[in-house]
Parts: sequence; structure tokens; C-alpha cells
Amino acid sequence: MSALEALADWPVPNAAAAVVGPSGVLASHGEVERRFRLASVTKPLAALAVLVAVEEEAVALDDPAGHELPGATLRHLLSHASGCAPDRLEGVHEPGTRRIYSNAGIERAAELVEQATDLPFERYLREAVCAPLSLDGTDLPGSPAHGGVSCVRDLARIVQELLSSTGLLSAPMRADLATVQFPGLRGVVPGYGAQDPNDWGLGFEIRADKSPHWTGAHNSAATFGHFGQSGTMLWVDPVARLGVVALADRDFGDWAKEAWPALSDAVLRSS
Repeated sequence: MSALEALADWPVPNAAAAVVGPSGVLASHGEVERRFRLASVTKPLAALAVLVAVEEEAVALDDPAGHELPGATLRHLLSHASGCAPDRLEGVHEPGTRRIYSNAGIERAAELVEQATDLPFERYLREAVCAPLSLDGTDLPGSPAHGGVSCVRDLARIVQELLSSTGLLSAPMRADLATVQFPGLRGVVPGYGAQDPNDWGLGFEIRADKSPHWTGAHNSAATFGHFGQSGTMLWVDPVARLGVVALADRDFGDWAKEAWPALSDAVLRSS
């Protein structure tokens, strides 16, 4: 039995998933071209576009985040270490002292790219990420923090790119993306409570030793990814050289806390 067959028993109207390796999709379940609301799985897509802008030298990770967040930089914004409040552009902690999961911080990061390129961020994402990777089912009709839509086929391509790059980002940037930024910061993972430390990379959460967590007990500490409140998740485990995308159309809740780790462990056990 494929590990993905368990999705048939998930208490959701629709679900689709894929297991991905360096060579591409290894297994899939459901309608892989069905488009789902991503919620916060939008954040890593937005981060990839920002990092392309960094490599194109439109912006730099050390650029100031803006007068509302004195002392904070673009690197702070992408790693939720700017001190920005969750949903308003206001500093509530000194930069680099606490991990505050912030939609407003990601939105400011996208604004910095807009200002530097004179392009709407949605267009920049399309040209910098979607076009090179042929992500035909991915759009950003809303906030770069939580307003994206996509499908398993497209997100599997993102996971493959992170496992075996075709050159979207340089090797040093890919390493930085998956490396803990501002180590040792405590904070809260939404839905899972306080974590100390609450490790984060550039736009991607890093599993480390967090408990409880939405990935599996068999995922390596180096696993990085994201989940969304709309019932979506993806992770990349660089040790196992595998990734998983799972999208559903039921909001995150206890069902996901049970289903996602079980799926992750089943995939890793069968690899």
C-alpha cells in the first residue's frame, strides 16, 4: 500500500499529494492539478521570489526593512525576526530578539521588491519563479503572506527544485534559505504553541527539535517547509532526499495534527 493511499481516509472534501525526489514526482494521489488556497504556504513561494531579487541585486538581505521597524533588515523579515507584530507593520520587539510569526513582515519584504523593481509583486513572482519552473497553476491574487493559490503539480516542482536545482537560486543561496537565521530565538509556531528555540530559515520553517510539530517523528532536524491554515503543507528533508506536498480544502485543525505527521512518517518509512 502506498503511503499516500491514507489520504483517501482524511476527513476532507478534497485532498491531493505527492512524494518528490531529486528526479521528480515518485508517487501521487488525487487531482494534482486541482487548485487549492495555500494560506501561509504562500510565504515560501514569496520568499523564493524575494531571494531571486536578491541574486539579481535588486535588493539585498541587509537592506533596511523600513522606518516602521528600525534596525530590522530584509533578512529579519524573511525569518520572522524583525520584531514586527503579526498583522500590522509595527515593531513590538527589538530585531533579532524574538521570533514573531508575522504576515505584515512578509508583506513588507514583498513591498521592498516592488519598490526596487517597479513591478507589482504578483508579476515579479510570476516572472521570477513561476515562468522558469513552468508553474502554470500558481497565482497570487492576494497577500504575499497568505493569498496564493496553487496545485500539487506546481508545488512538487518547487520541492524538486529545492532538492536538485536547475538554477533558480545559486547553491549558496539555497543553503542560506535552509539555514537557521538568528539562532536561539524563541517564539510560537501557530497551532503548536511556544517553541524554544523556534528555528526559521529564509521564508521556510526549520524543524530542528521542535515538539509537537506538523512533520513526522522520522523527519530529520534539517527538514524545512511550511504549512497553511487552509489545510496545506509541504516539506523538504535534505537528509532523506525526499519531499512531500499535501493540499486539502479543510482548514487546519486536529485532523491535520494527526494526519500530517502520520503521512510524513509513512513516506519516510517506505523510502
